Amino acid sequence: MDLFAFLNTPFSMNGSRSFNWNTGSPHPKWILIAVLLAGTIASCNRTPDEPEITADSTPYQLVFPAHVTPPILPADNPLTQAKVELGRMLFHETALSGDETMSCATCHLQSAGFSDTARFSIGIQGLPGHRQAMAVSNMAWNSNRFFWDGRAELLRHQSLLPIEDELEMDENLDDVIAKLSVESEYVDQFTRAFGDANITPERISLTLEQFMLSIVSYGSRYDQHLAGQSVLNESELRGLDLFFMEYNPFFPEFSGADCAHCHSGINFENDDFMNNGLDSDAAMQDSGFMVVTGSPQDRARFKVTSLRNIELTPPYMHDGRFATLEEVVDHYNEGIQLSATVDPALAATQETGLLLDEQDRMDLVAFLKCLTDPSLADNPAYESPF
Repeated sequence: MDLFAFLNTPFSMNGSRSFNWNTGSPHPKWILIAVLLAGTIASCNRTPDEPEITADSTPYQLVFPAHVTPPILPADNPLTQAKVELGRMLFHETALSGDETMSCATCHLQSAGFSDTARFSIGIQGLPGHRQAMAVSNMAWNSNRFFWDGRAELLRHQSLLPIEDELEMDENLDDVIAKLSVESEYVDQFTRAFGDANITPERISLTLEQFMLSIVSYGSRYDQHLAGQSVLNESELRGLDLFFMEYNPFFPEFSGADCAHCHSGINFENDDFMNNGLDSDAAMQDSGFMVVTGSPQDRARFKVTSLRNIELTPPYMHDGRFATLEEVVDHYNEGIQLSATVDPALAATQETGLLLDEQDRMDLVAFLKCLTDPSLADNPAYESPF
């Protein structure tokens, strides 16, 4: 006999791994019943020979090259193998969306550097988002607020917002908990991760944070070059020099692209919010970080993104306006728009541009492509476990 039939719940089976809640949000009493019975369901499905599920606190070790500085990880959420695995399950779980067709991985494609190939991702209601989906690799080295506008203080906060966003997954967390609580694999994995089968929004956010922190990508040719394991060609080396050389209008032969002004460090980003000269004051349509701070000084300032795997993550900028890396380089070389909040270093180049000729631009793009980690796209540790 179906356990839920006699309860006369609005649940319906759709043949998939998860229940399909087509009739609307369940009454709170059914959520409570589902949670209370989840452990019983799991134990009934377990054969007598199977061992009881217990907590597993085995640490998860991030692996990265010697030239990469160890990240500062959240002290209140130490990585464990069980929690990272649970986060991986949830990252790929379509039951987190209202109609069970969409997961985090839908808009953060592993093959695209955990970004989206679309300019604006389409949610379950067929509605487009307002900004291009940001890549989520090497997040362990990215600690200063999240989203283009910085509205999430911590990565764990960022992890839940798309679930409840009506333009994205359009689901409420109570329904997510109820759906997960009747799945024995989740009951078991939450028990391994936390010591009991209690599923809460906080636990969901902590494990999603752990999985995203586990996505490490330092296997590019540039990394091999730093380790003495690969040699960059002449064009790539010249592009490397241009990337780190400062703009110098007085001696053009010694002038570079000055990219490291914003894209610095081993992760090629500065963990800050900046206005990179995309629009004049009159043309601005997105207030960026100002939405969070309320300060006019933060208008049109956006999160500086990592350039790692930039070849895999077009289109570019917060609104996806540039389709190619060549267009991005052309913007910085000759397309800076002045505004009240544009970065001063970029404003200084507005009259002359960066003085890059065609060969300079080609060499710079060649170097940027050296930041591609070919192992990221098919690393089984990040793939769907289902």
